[in-house]
Amino acid sequence: MDLCSLIDRNAAFAPDKTAIAFEGERLSYAAFAARIERTAATLKQELGVGRGDRVAILSLNRPDYLVLLYACARLGAMLVPLNWRLAIAEQLFILTDAGAKVLVLEQAFEGVLAELEGTAIVGLDFEPLRGTTFENLLARSGGTGRNPHTDLSCPLLIVYTSGTTGRPKGAVLRQEALFWNGVMSQHMHNMTSDDHVLTLLPFFHVGGLNIQTTPALQLGATVTVHARFTPDTALAAIERERPTLTVMVPAIIQAVSEHPAWATTDLSSLKAVTTGSTIVPPHLIDRFVARGVPVLQVYGSTETCPIAVYTRLGGDLSRAGSTGLAGLCCEAKVIDQAGNEMPAGGPGEIAVRGPHVFFEYWSNADATRDVLHDGWYRTGDIGLCDADGYFWVRDRKKNMIISGGENVYPAEVERVLLEHPDVSECAVIGRPDPRWDEVPIAYVIQRSGCRLEADELKVHLQAQLARYKVPREIVFVTDLPRTALGKVQHFLLKQLDAQSRTRGEAS
Repeated sequence: MDLCSLIDRNAAFAPDKTAIAFEGERLSYAAFAARIERTAATLKQELGVGRGDRVAILSLNRPDYLVLLYACARLGAMLVPLNWRLAIAEQLFILTDAGAKVLVLEQAFEGVLAELEGTAIVGLDFEPLRGTTFENLLARSGGTGRNPHTDLSCPLLIVYTSGTTGRPKGAVLRQEALFWNGVMSQHMHNMTSDDHVLTLLPFFHVGGLNIQTTPALQLGATVTVHARFTPDTALAAIERERPTLTVMVPAIIQAVSEHPAWATTDLSSLKAVTTGSTIVPPHLIDRFVARGVPVLQVYGSTETCPIAVYTRLGGDLSRAGSTGLAGLCCEAKVIDQAGNEMPAGGPGEIAVRGPHVFFEYWSNADATRDVLHDGWYRTGDIGLCDADGYFWVRDRKKNMIISGGENVYPAEVERVLLEHPDVSECAVIGRPDPRWDEVPIAYVIQRSGCRLEADELKVHLQAQLARYKVPREIVFVTDLPRTALGKVQHFLLKQLDAQSRTRGEAS
């Protein structure tokens, strides 16, 4: 049995039921299963994709994104979702690091092809100069797309997440991780095959892919997919399509609840909205609750597929700020630096263990050893657990910035800043922002005798980083707060930044 077998069984039970709705078209479970089979056969016969090979995709959300995921499951291959918000240099690093055999992409992102070599190219909505279209490949396919010895133990996803080293790391998730993650989602949402999920988050995130989308498809429910989020189309879909479940990060909740159509949109079909990815401001939760829609919270990370801790529909939602209990198939605890479990209420690092936890960081044994200990994944997040088992997250991963639901790691931005010849030292911190939760701010020490301009540095950064990672402001300084060993103390810099802004507002 592989993960794709669940789609086959749903197609057998309810062949005519809508699996995926997208831009006015509907794909039944029978058609979904058939397209997966044809795609797997095509990848195998036309492009030589087999067990362990990597297939990358660079695209907005679309049904064939999910077709490729389950086709890779059938072959024992791995899908590598690429963040279309990244700069081309970042995408090229991931493609090279993963050793992608095939890249499937939309024309809007073909700029990455100019510097890409040794990878087969397939266009989803165009015919690349060196490659072919997805539909042309499917037209030539025949036979079977099944590989022997493919089962739930096979790796399926490599999802890249930046880290404190400043270079992205590929978290490898096995098919069984998606299976058990799906079981927890179904438990969390009281999900049945009668549910209808509205997917607004991008599939390059495990949040968009795995909090509700794949669990719904594996259970036989219906998923409406949006290519990308806009508040007007989201609200229109809630009223027109009548979904029962959706996931919204805080930035999306803010955008839809401040849209002119918010007050008049019928939300009565929603049995819950799920949120997470950062500490969620209570006033945003209250906006949906005031409209009669419960808000569930989920805690996890790329490495946990992502579901680990959650509040459950019909469960106790009264504990303000709590992200809930350890999931149905998950163990979670709070530990000290030595790995000992903390007493109830004691702050420490959150650690997670279960069949949904990632297998390894791709080709990075050192990074894997740093976070996996006897099966426990040490998240780097600081939180506490009360006597009843409910978790609160107090601080995010060390120095990490979450801007509009996207992770920004200072080390990554700092690495690019230091590549500029006139930058001597730097530090990047997050500054609170009413729209994006946080925005990155850079403090820079120039090399002696240089006269740098902030705009010049931003141009340098924009060539290598996604726009949301480029600092909103660059502050030139002569010194930075440090430890006795010379390491920059980011938390002190954040305090100094806040004090500086307070003085500026007062004046």
